[in-house]
Amino acid sequence: MTDFSIINSDKLTSGLKNIFRSLKYRNYRLYFGGQSVSLIGTWIQQIAMPWLVYRMTGSTFLLGLVGFTSMLPTFVVTPFAGVLTDRWNKRRSLIITQILAMLQALILSILYLTGALKVFHIILLGIFLGCVNAFDMPLRQAFLIELIDKKEDLLNAIALNSSMVNAARLVGPSVAGVLIGATGNEGICFLINAVSYIFVIFSLFGIKIPSVRTGSDMLSPAGDKEKISFYKRYRQEAELFWQEFKSGITYVYSVTALKRIILLLGVVSLMGMPYAVLMPVFATKILKGGPHTFGFLMGASGVGALVAGFYLASRRGITGLEKFLPVSVGIFGLGLISFSFSRIFVLSMILMLVTGFGMLSGMASSNTIIQTITDDDKRGRVMSFYTMAFMGTAPFGSLIAGAVASAIGAPDTLRLGGIICILSAAIFERSFRHISI
Repeated sequence: MTDFSIINSDKLTSGLKNIFRSLKYRNYRLYFGGQSVSLIGTWIQQIAMPWLVYRMTGSTFLLGLVGFTSMLPTFVVTPFAGVLTDRWNKRRSLIITQILAMLQALILSILYLTGALKVFHIILLGIFLGCVNAFDMPLRQAFLIELIDKKEDLLNAIALNSSMVNAARLVGPSVAGVLIGATGNEGICFLINAVSYIFVIFSLFGIKIPSVRTGSDMLSPAGDKEKISFYKRYRQEAELFWQEFKSGITYVYSVTALKRIILLLGVVSLMGMPYAVLMPVFATKILKGGPHTFGFLMGASGVGALVAGFYLASRRGITGLEKFLPVSVGIFGLGLISFSFSRIFVLSMILMLVTGFGMLSGMASSNTIIQTITDDDKRGRVMSFYTMAFMGTAPFGSLIAGAVASAIGAPDTLRLGGIICILSAAIFERSFRHISI
């Protein structure tokens, strides 16, 4: 007689092993563990920040302005950072970026807890963190492939990484909402974020990556460095930098799949992603709630994104992702439109879950396709353009969303963004139909 419970148990065990297969790599386990803790702190701060700004000012425009200034460096600096990403030791560089981000959170908490924090402090520290992230984000994306030994596990590693981010996105907003609601003190959120960076810094110190020669090392043989004058070497470095920068642009433009995916991401990020900036307005004005409402809405979005991450992690290859990408963006846009009409808290949470699923599915699918088809020696530069499209256009979207919401209201602003996302997905699907990856 067949024991179906054993069969089902074996299938479950096999399925779980498939979903978490990238964790068999020691370096990836260390990175995954450290980031899991640190990102919870990051999301706690990201939720506390707009809530604090809105509480201090009551202005949707200033909400958009703070979002704009904090992410603007990503758009301006990231393309140049991508060139350096391909040349630098990524592990050491990530340690530096994490230390700088920890200092930013620590300064924020000190200013708040001493009663000295003003909106212009938030803007200046946001610009500083944006400059750090301009280097950190392409470094992370390019570093990920160095943590796994088999390229066929790349989709799984990226999807698990996205799941980790969104598990933190689930926990962080909930913790922030409870903390702010119970204490009325956003400074504690900034302090918790500062402490959380310790975990990822220690994990990075524990990762062992075989050393490779950087771009500057390959400029000339080691024995000839002393024979080259400082000025001549500076000129050679500058010329090499611009050559690599131009070759990165040419490469992205020449590969049709890369070009169209990055363009789609740019449009979605500009018109759809700023929904998070308007969440304090929906939580207080539309749904008549407080910081708990805000935290739960963002947490629901995180749940949807987490489900999407585990779904993508269960896939064994990238076949069909190019078709799934526009569908995901369409789901994201539809979720935004539906959410804008809701006036019921429970329904709004469900729609945020759908929105989060579409957002993460689109982001992770595009990330995986790009990483899979990109040449190894250009990955840093390509991922910098990916980061610029996904995160770099967001500051302009935040500014636009804040200004438009001030004129026509937050619900209509969200509807407009959702419609543009759906139209962009349809255009992408039609133009990408005959392209193979």
